[in-house]
Amino acid sequence: MRPKSRASRQADWSSRFEELQLEASDARLQRFYAGGMLQADTPIVNVPMLAMDFETTGLQVERDQIVSIGIVAFTLARVICRESAHWLLNPERSLDSDSVVIHSITHQEVAEAPTLDSILEQLLAAMTGRVVVAHYRHIERDFLVRALLQQLDEGINFPIIDTMALEKRILLQQQSRWQRWLGQPLPSLRLGDCRERYNLPHYQPHHAPTDALATAELLQAQIAWHFTEHTPVGELWY
Repeated sequence: MRPKSRASRQADWSSRFEELQLEASDARLQRFYAGGMLQADTPIVNVPMLAMDFETTGLQVERDQIVSIGIVAFTLARVICRESAHWLLNPERSLDSDSVVIHSITHQEVAEAPTLDSILEQLLAAMTGRVVVAHYRHIERDFLVRALLQQLDEGINFPIIDTMALEKRILLQQQSRWQRWLGQPLPSLRLGDCRERYNLPHYQPHHAPTDALATAELLQAQIAWHFTEHTPVGELWY
């Protein structure tokens, strides 16, 4: 059963990138936007993608910072391991003990790590010409926007395929009217639980490059089970 699309998701990101290139002040952002973006009607099978995962000092975008970035390039057909990368970052603030327990990144590791600004060119080069994929876009896109506003005084905008939101759409389509009337909650949308529904292997969570790989594989499975390779990317991105 193919989930319904929403017309509002069919954004013309190709034209938007042309506008953003003219508006950007930072040369790295200008180069990123100059790389362009695919048309919304491009079949997903023809879309180069970049799975991205962040570990942060917490979940409050206005207060917390990025401490780790993992990226994995992939297509619908394969994962391109040689184009993966992982950076530990110095958040320039103390780590909360709760976040250390979750991601196991230590104070000493981040103290010796580079800042986001020093690896930004590499990150943007990896993102150029690819559609970003994340499990819960409000971490990866929102935290990156906030970080760049703090460091460059300008944010960033790009389309993103959110595997968590996509899974929610799929599960809502599968719910019966009776289940909705009863207010039956949806199954867990955590990355590992979503993967389990597609018989994907268990990976240790909260390690940015591993979670990026897990997200790439999840999207491949979601497309194989619920969509087709001809599904326009505009039906999937935000």
